[in-house]
Amino acid sequence: MARSRDLSRPFIDIVGSEASFIIPRRKWRELLFVGALVREGDYYTRDPARSLPRFRVPGLFPLGARFQVIEDGERGHLKRVDREK
Repeated sequence: MARSRDLSRPFIDIVGSEASFIIPRRKWRELLFVGALVREGDYYTRDPARSLPRFRVPGLFPLGARFQVIEDGERGHLKRVDREK
């Protein structure tokens, strides 16, 4: 039987900070599936037209930020990348 999640609680399986964090692969794939994050060259960015689920750590996916993603088994490591000048 599938577990139901309390939708009033923010997603809590995030480890790290706004600059570099680890997210469960399932949640990462969900963000891609719903179009909240889109591929832009070698990086991913947030689509402002799509909503994100709530996360316990605020500011994980600010508009305009780019992320390098390394999938590692059941986890995804996301690292925020500054734009080249």
